[in-house]
Amino acid sequence: MTSVHDHMPLAERVEELLAAGGPLPIVAAGQPVLRRATEPYDGQLGPALLARFVEALRLTMRAAPGVGLAAPQVGIPLRIAVVEDPAPVAGEIVTVRGRVPLPFRVLVNPVYEPVGGARAAFFEGCLSVPGWQAVVARHAEVRLRGSDEAGRPLDEVFTGWPARIVQHETDHLDGTLYLDRAELRSLSTNEAVAALWSQPAPAAAAEALGFELP
Repeated sequence: MTSVHDHMPLAERVEELLAAGGPLPIVAAGQPVLRRATEPYDGQLGPALLARFVEALRLTMRAAPGVGLAAPQVGIPLRIAVVEDPAPVAGEIVTVRGRVPLPFRVLVNPVYEPVGGARAAFFEGCLSVPGWQAVVARHAEVRLRGSDEAGRPLDEVFTGWPARIVQHETDHLDGTLYLDRAELRSLSTNEAVAALWSQPAPAAAAEALGFELP
């Protein structure tokens, strides 16, 4: 089923979305926009509107709070995402997860490919699947290509937690949710993760809940 809104030009849809001001509403799992491949960005919004949209994505990501947000998560099927992680962690978590700060970045038409065969599995959540987390095995290192909001080329290798973030957000642009890649036996509420599985690595969860790690 489609609506009149679905047939509006993307620029009009973005203008309408921005008109309310403040953080944008985040689309939850079950909405078709999260399950469709996005349209490559090719100037559909124009420089000024793109800048306003990117700023709204940044505001919404920070308010949520999250470490990434893709355009379809606010109902716009364009291949654009933002990422940022101040990494407010210390000690063993930094070492085990490779969680280091990721400065604010805009990803336009990103695609990634693995670098090497190493994989890492950790609990992961999503702003479009609120209240839940699950263990996801992802490439430990990826090469990301695309561009930024000014059209400057992006070709960069990400490792550790930043690699996880860019994979998660790029997946959104292909209609993939983290649950599609998750070990479903690990599915836990946020409260359960905080109470039981806050260790740097999910080995205890794997043993207790009955799933394997790579």
